[in-house]
Amino acid sequence: MRHTIYKTDFLLEGATEEGSEAIDFYEKQGGYSALKKALTKMSPEEVTAEVKESGLRGRGGAGFPTGMKWGFLAKGTGKPVYLLVNADESEPGTFKDRSIIEFRPHTLIEGSVISSYAIGAHTAYIYIRGEFVRQAEMLEKALADARKKGYLGKNVLGSGFDVEIHVHRGAGAYICGEETGLIESLEGNRGYPRLKPPYPAAIGVFGSPTIVNNVETLANVPFIIDKGASWFKGIGTEKSTGTRIFGVSGHVKRPGIYELPMGVPLRELLEEHCGGVRSGHRLKGVIPGGSSVPVLRADEIDGVNLDFESCAQAGTMLGSGAMIVLDDSVCMVDTGLNLARFYAHESCGQCTPCREGCWWMVGILNRLEKGEGRTEDIDLLADITDNMMFKTICPLGDAAAMPVESYVKKFRDEFEKHVTEGGCPIKKDKSIKVPENA
Repeated sequence: MRHTIYKTDFLLEGATEEGSEAIDFYEKQGGYSALKKALTKMSPEEVTAEVKESGLRGRGGAGFPTGMKWGFLAKGTGKPVYLLVNADESEPGTFKDRSIIEFRPHTLIEGSVISSYAIGAHTAYIYIRGEFVRQAEMLEKALADARKKGYLGKNVLGSGFDVEIHVHRGAGAYICGEETGLIESLEGNRGYPRLKPPYPAAIGVFGSPTIVNNVETLANVPFIIDKGASWFKGIGTEKSTGTRIFGVSGHVKRPGIYELPMGVPLRELLEEHCGGVRSGHRLKGVIPGGSSVPVLRADEIDGVNLDFESCAQAGTMLGSGAMIVLDDSVCMVDTGLNLARFYAHESCGQCTPCREGCWWMVGILNRLEKGEGRTEDIDLLADITDNMMFKTICPLGDAAAMPVESYVKKFRDEFEKHVTEGGCPIKKDKSIKVPENA
């Protein structure tokens, strides 16, 4: 099922129209003109400089400057350079990369070819989440169409530049969204993240210099090259430039996809665009960037803008741009248990704090939810999360611990009531009802 698109800008321009995924549709909108410009009027160094000047930051979650990342590539190694497109999108609540693949796949392809040219890669892989069967098929068709028209393959547009893009389907592991876990999986190994350094830009896939970029990140590149870095910098904020595709889910009247300038007030997205919280309920909290980021209580969202800096100042993260809205029918202990089970299942088991900590959280949260918890369990949860965060090879331990830590800190009274009242107070409160059409 496709998600409903409510608001678009340049990344999703025309996505609400029939046939927006077709190459002819994309060309009529000016598609692939940026590729022609890059190959005929710009050197690879000039493309990289333009992307760097634009302030484009990674849209996968970390928000690292894209042009700067490209500049870290090891030079003079004698080995081929690779571009890996991270289309794993396994963060719960996230569906913005999927929307690009479904509605505008050629923005990704054009961005990948331009980026390959910039970094000197002649082979690129789109590593796509295993469950995205239809989306992988759509990408294969889009790649074939681009190849037929000379935008891909040997001697692209007669420029002498060769590049091929392959679709590689993963096996449905959350951990392969982490760039080194993705690399291990692409090489045919178990998706165990690697210790860093060395970073992929020095030693990546097949032991060669590698750049790993997110789908939404690369989809921005054609527009930066076509319209210029100064145009891109005019959108969003000074340090968070461009638009962002927000995938909104949870207890709002209009869940779906919204492409808006970075820095849009959280309250504006929630109330003006999404229609506010569903009828008969009050807002309890908002998770602004996917399940792994700290929650904001309802009384904390005023003044928070959806950009990297504002979210960090509020004690959370913009992450993947997946906004999950929670109303007063939500039990935060049960929410924590649901997430803990997910991360425990997805942990690769390589690091002890993550491997053991996730299951400890599951056990304690389950005990609290069943009404068998103890007061000391609440502090024990906080202690476990502290011993997990920033103590593992990859960020999965952080992703599992940060939300639970925030739930305990910001909704401690609810955790305490699970002990004193012998179970979930919300489930016992008959005045809180879930609408039939929820």
